[in-house]
Amino acid sequence: MQLVTAMSREYTLKSYLDTVKEAYDFVLIDCMPSLGMITINALAAADSVIVPVQAQYLPAKGMTQLMRTIAKVKKQINPSLTIAGILMTLVDARTNLARATENTLRQQYGNHLRIYETRIPMSVRAAETSAAGQSIFTYDGGSKVAEAYMQLAQEVLGNV
Repeated sequence: MQLVTAMSREYTLKSYLDTVKEAYDFVLIDCMPSLGMITINALAAADSVIVPVQAQYLPAKGMTQLMRTIAKVKKQINPSLTIAGILMTLVDARTNLARATENTLRQQYGNHLRIYETRIPMSVRAAETSAAGQSIFTYDGGSKVAEAYMQLAQEVLGNV
């Protein structure tokens, strides 16, 4: 709510991060799945963005709007912003829908954007982490989801 009336509100997070970024190799900002002011702040502060897409029809269609927003932020607020890649999340590999969604994304974006090989599987235990206030590594460190996030970290670091 405070961002609504703030001066240069798109740069609030960037201003803060600029004061502490030298102490870190990486800063990860995990945003809610909305295109509100907090997400705009995150995109203004970011060097790159990993676009998470649920392996379902509507989220994949909504990616078009997110890509437009990223393009606007790049043009008007953060010219150095890049898209590091697309990450498939909540993947139920047993379904035709998940496979079809991934194939569609690869056809539409695969020629000009990286689509990570890592897929984050759907898991009730992973959804419980938010309520528990813990990371997946603390809550269920041996799970397939924790393994997938570790694989993603290695994939991202291998690309830096």
